[in-house]
Amino acid sequence: MNIYEQCPVLENERFKVRLVSADDCADLLKVYSDKNAVKLFNSDNCDGDDFYYTTSEKMKQAVDFWLFSYKEGYFVRFSIIDKKTSEIIGTFEIFKRIADDYFTNCGLLRLDLASAYEERGIIDEILSLIIKPIFEWFGCDMTATKAIPEAAERICALEKHGFALSYEKLVGTHDEYDNYYVLKKQEIKTNG
Repeated sequence: MNIYEQCPVLENERFKVRLVSADDCADLLKVYSDKNAVKLFNSDNCDGDDFYYTTSEKMKQAVDFWLFSYKEGYFVRFSIIDKKTSEIIGTFEIFKRIADDYFTNCGLLRLDLASAYEERGIIDEILSLIIKPIFEWFGCDMTATKAIPEAAERICALEKHGFALSYEKLVGTHDEYDNYYVLKKQEIKTNG
């Protein structure tokens, strides 16, 4: 399956994930204007964008860019819907990274959640839904995601799924970045 030709929809008992839509802007603005959430987002190598959006226009511009990037095959940005409230509580971005560093043939995951959802159990449920498909969609050897030391709940959830802190740096266009947790394909936990 080519994810850039047909974007899948995944769901479990609590969450549904699907391609971001222009109709998501109002809910997403609540996430991306949440200062407590933004500090945990991964904006490495994003040309100075810190993903802190406080106006509907900025949020719309971001969603338009995400949809353009999907159409061009750069990355996929999914909205995460809480099925209990029918609200979008965050997004995740995923793409296959090919580079001249350790993080090559890697599904690079960016998970952005509203601060109220930055809890170990919730992150665990989201990861349980998306980890295996990432490897299937991109045929990558590993997946990696950033978690700064202050993101204790996120780190616990990642470690539960077999992610381990890498001491390798992700080499960007102008800088090197750290605090990446890596899960190799052969280490996927079957019980999550």
